[in-house]
Amino acid sequence: MRVHRIQRTQFLHSSIENVWDYFGSPKNLQEITPKHMNFVIQSPEVDSMYQGQIIHYTLTPLFGIRMEWLTEITHVEKHKFFVDTQVIGPYSLWHHQHIFQPKENGVEMTDIVHYVVPLGIVGNAIAAHMVRKKVNTIFDYRHHIIEKKFNAT
Repeated sequence: MRVHRIQRTQFLHSSIENVWDYFGSPKNLQEITPKHMNFVIQSPEVDSMYQGQIIHYTLTPLFGIRMEWLTEITHVEKHKFFVDTQVIGPYSLWHHQHIFQPKENGVEMTDIVHYVVPLGIVGNAIAAHMVRKKVNTIFDYRHHIIEKKFNAT
């Protein structure tokens, strides 16, 4: 089993309260996910996340194949971090840390994702490069949308 890791950091010109309110609302996931992935939240709408929360959504991550994804918010420390972990979905492991650090004139936001491609050695041999590229594309899109939202001049 190979554990892949992606880390992205972005500076947001906003208060910790505004940043936390935005990222702490599951309904904003759709806005920061590429449109071609057809991301739809299936869970009842909730304004803010909480530890133990299960979020159910559907999406088409690869080849237009519709998938169910269930994540759990496993850890929350308001204005500091939260963690979502895949319960059911396309990965053997998905663990996503969202870390927020107030700085002068804004907030430094860091995403750290650990994931394992399914099918073990076969999955790594066949799909690891393609999956890494896809995950990076998703985070590139996310960076762009967040940049426009929080750092537009």
